[in-house]
Amino acid sequence: MENKTITVSRTSVTVLRMLVSLIFIVASLNHLLNVDKTIAKMDQARFGALGHLLGPPEISVMVSGVVMLVFGIALFAGFKPRLSAIVLICVLVPITLTVQVGQMATIGPLFKNIAILGGLLFIVLNPKLKK
Repeated sequence: MENKTITVSRTSVTVLRMLVSLIFIVASLNHLLNVDKTIAKMDQARFGALGHLLGPPEISVMVSGVVMLVFGIALFAGFKPRLSAIVLICVLVPITLTVQVGQMATIGPLFKNIAILGGLLFIVLNPKLKK
């Protein structure tokens, strides 16, 4: 496969990075401030039982909240953007599989998460992009 290069505006990359990060910052606050509601939403999902595999869901919800907050802020600030995007992918995928796959009611949020994954993958696959 031929590797082709395109020119992308530095400003557009910064805007993408900052906007993609915001969903994680907002979601982290929901995880940290509404632990019981987050667990209830997970338990109602078709694959919600997956959220209990690593132990008490309270711990998983709080840890994922802290991770999303720390790496969401790091991504927003442009600090280690590739690492931040990789970590956020590692949080996004299990949440998506647990809460949004397999239900028509969450088809919109499922595709929102797929779009967010696309933004994160752009950052991961273009490591030479700087602030």
